[in-house]
Amino acid sequence: MLQTFDLQTHHRDEMVEITGSLNDFIRQQGIEEGTLFVQTLHTTAGITVNENADPDVKHDMLMRLDEVYPWDHPKYRHGEGNSASHLKTSTVGVTQTLLISQGRLMLGTWQGVYFCEFDGPRRRKYVVLVQAHS
Repeated sequence: MLQTFDLQTHHRDEMVEITGSLNDFIRQQGIEEGTLFVQTLHTTAGITVNENADPDVKHDMLMRLDEVYPWDHPKYRHGEGNSASHLKTSTVGVTQTLLISQGRLMLGTWQGVYFCEFDGPRRRKYVVLVQAHS
């Protein structure tokens, strides 16, 4: 089953946890074992898995990405002025493949799935595909 989700972001750089909405979707589909694919439909937003217990992890990740890819580098040539967001997206990636076990995502104790906004605030979309295994 393929489903498109909408998401409103509020900052230029932010990480929005989407683990709950993904688990809700799995539950609605009645899938016990399988694979979930999640992908953003944007060139300036990514999807990642990381710690969801300490909010400082998100802060530190976004801070370091800003240091590596500063917003206003003098040698950027892209006319829209958002080269940093494209570079961050390519580094983080736009998709994740996750296992489903016992009707929910198979994640470690401290893991969560995040939609990473690098050019917000914007109205965004991500797509989820679930494949059941027998």
